[in-house]
Amino acid sequence: MRAILSRQKSDDQQTLGKLEVFDANDQKVFECKTLELDWQNNARRESCIPTGTYKVTSRRSVKYGSHFLINDVPKRDTILIHQGNYHKDILGCILVGEKHTDINRDGYLDVTASKATLKKLTTIAPKGFSLTIL
Repeated sequence: MRAILSRQKSDDQQTLGKLEVFDANDQKVFECKTLELDWQNNARRESCIPTGTYKVTSRRSVKYGSHFLINDVPKRDTILIHQGNYHKDILGCILVGEKHTDINRDGYLDVTASKATLKKLTTIAPKGFSLTIL
């Protein structure tokens, strides 16, 4: 499986995007919205990760349950795809959700239905995928 994360809009706090997942026949099998921190020169715990292609593997933890680890990110470690709604929920990871909307009315778009969206993604790609970030 392969996935493409298209970054669509960035501001002083965050980056909004769209994640599309394709099967072995190159058919789109899943799509969702993403939320990352804004670009801060790949600074640890302050920035989204660089564009590029990464191997993503499944992972489980007490804190996040089933989620994904993005491997071999330059100068970074433990970059995850996990549930959460707000840019304040992340330290460089990627959140997934159903749509972008300002849930908490702070002026920044968030992602909705993150837990359910992540569950769908882990069901579709239980072993992981190749991720290209544009």
